[in-house]
Amino acid sequence: MSYNQSMWKKTKHGLYKQFNFINFREAFEFMKRAADIAENYNHHFRWENNWNVVQIWLSTHEEQNKITDLDYRVADALDKIDIFNKAQSSDTLSEPGQQPGTYRKVKIYADGGSRGNPGPSASGYVVLDMNDNILVDEGYYLGITTNNQAEYTALKIALEKCLEMGVREVDVYMDSLLVINQMKGIFKVKNRDLWPLHDNISSLVKKFNKVNFQHVPRELNKLADAAVNRELDKKLSNS
Repeated sequence: MSYNQSMWKKTKHGLYKQFNFINFREAFEFMKRAADIAENYNHHFRWENNWNVVQIWLSTHEEQNKITDLDYRVADALDKIDIFNKAQSSDTLSEPGQQPGTYRKVKIYADGGSRGNPGPSASGYVVLDMNDNILVDEGYYLGITTNNQAEYTALKIALEKCLEMGVREVDVYMDSLLVINQMKGIFKVKNRDLWPLHDNISSLVKKFNKVNFQHVPRELNKLADAAVNRELDKKLSNS
């Protein structure tokens, strides 16, 4: 488990940590991202906010409020948000008008999957800083689509997230040779169902200073693949 054991404390109310920020705006940004994690993991924790301080208690209600492996995984995800908010590394912006802690350049790993092709589908992606710290790890259930649609959608929502974060340069890594080569202009987009997604992504790309597209083997895209399967498993197990 990669969470910081020295920072999270076991208490009678659950796994506890206090997060301290510069101001309320930064604390609120953290809380918005923490709420996304709670939804993604379907694990809603107790928390309190007082200006620049956020306190969180994690326990599993289904296990009589005991601390379980799920709590540790959520703690790890919350710590990664804290890294995003506070890290001051070489890839952060120093441009006028940019918020402190905004990243100039990041890496995206994106993937999509359809169980049936077409069938129940999900998109997943992770955003990492240039030191390979995970900043965002998200997946989305899409309904019935194809593999290619799910992969394109993963790229679209990942780029939208990066724009929201204020990123200027992105290195994109995907194991879909089709998507990568179509975004590079090497392959033509022959499937009419992919035209709107391709056009939308092309418009998003223009909003960045630079976007690099790189094909990688599936074994190097495990984080995004895990996000896809996490969403599919969660949705299908509740069906």
